[in-house]
Amino acid sequence: MTFTVPDMTCGHCKAAVEAAIAEAGGHATVDLAAKTVTVEGLEQTRAANAIRAAGYEVSPA
Repeated sequence: MTFTVPDMTCGHCKAAVEAAIAEAGGHATVDLAAKTVTVEGLEQTRAANAIRAAGYEVSPA
């Protein structure tokens, strides 16, 4: 599934989101230019909650 994360602006943001998804048991592919995150291995609510817990707003893309 893909999410829009409008607050991501830099490499640190990318790393923080990837780490949050990994800690939740999934895998994230981040596109900073598009401000999207594609997540595999997690259900939608858990993935969104992991991104929120990392400090970012998130919505389905």
